[in-house]
Amino acid sequence: MKTKTVELVASPKEPHFVGDGFRVHNFIPSGFRLDMQRMTPFILLDYNSTYNFPPSKTPKGVGVHPHRGFETVTIAYKGKVAHHDSSGGGGVIGEGDVQWMTAASGVLHKEYHEEEWSKTGGDFQMVQLWVNLPKKDKMSAPKYQAIKHADIKRYNLEDGAGTIEVIAGEYNSTKGVASTFTPIHMFNAKLNTGGKADFKFPANFNTVLLVLEGNIVINGTEQVPTDHLALMANDGETFKIEATTNAVILVLSGEPINEPIEAHGPFVMNTKEELKEAFNDFNNGKFGYLEE
Repeated sequence: MKTKTVELVASPKEPHFVGDGFRVHNFIPSGFRLDMQRMTPFILLDYNSTYNFPPSKTPKGVGVHPHRGFETVTIAYKGKVAHHDSSGGGGVIGEGDVQWMTAASGVLHKEYHEEEWSKTGGDFQMVQLWVNLPKKDKMSAPKYQAIKHADIKRYNLEDGAGTIEVIAGEYNSTKGVASTFTPIHMFNAKLNTGGKADFKFPANFNTVLLVLEGNIVINGTEQVPTDHLALMANDGETFKIEATTNAVILVLSGEPINEPIEAHGPFVMNTKEELKEAFNDFNNGKFGYLEE
């Protein structure tokens, strides 16, 4: 079995605000080695590194906006987010929870800091991913998966090294509860100082590691500090990580969707004609209604 090597370690770009509630570093798409085609099925990764929001009577966030052609996955590490969409989905994403929204044929969506949390404020840390859909599923019906932290399956590593939380896919026969349209593995690796974990994915799967807390070493040589992202090369199947301090790592690996990508704003389709149709449908009210 050949070792999967590190292709790139990316430092966080200057943060920017999405709405007034999400202060994010954009890792995908950002440059030729982290563009949508290279990283498919992961076509956007925004990381809200730990940021302290002061108390606010009016919840901060992002107002009503459309999506079509992909899925949004929000993983909450610190803080709480309330969200709603025009297909009837919604709820509160608390610490450790995952919100997996399949926009597909089109929804309107809004997300804000949860009202009670907003009143007290505090540390806020989140990841939002966009996961592409294959052409055959882009116009399927929207759906929503609310995954509570307590329902996420866990694999306990040997010798107290830590725990792998399996959101989607499979780790050592422990299967995640999220359903996906294409093969995807999504884990939170929570390692204690000195803890080690082995991973194995098909060589052609696009794989990244985002270090949310602590520091790690990959394959005994490549150091990846807090808030940095490691892109793994498509040259092998296995790799090892070791935490040099207590660490939390988001591990993503997915089978490429080898189809054309045409993206503009909140729409990700296969052709420019489909993008025009998305804008027309949105302007003609076909995404439903959602109150601001």
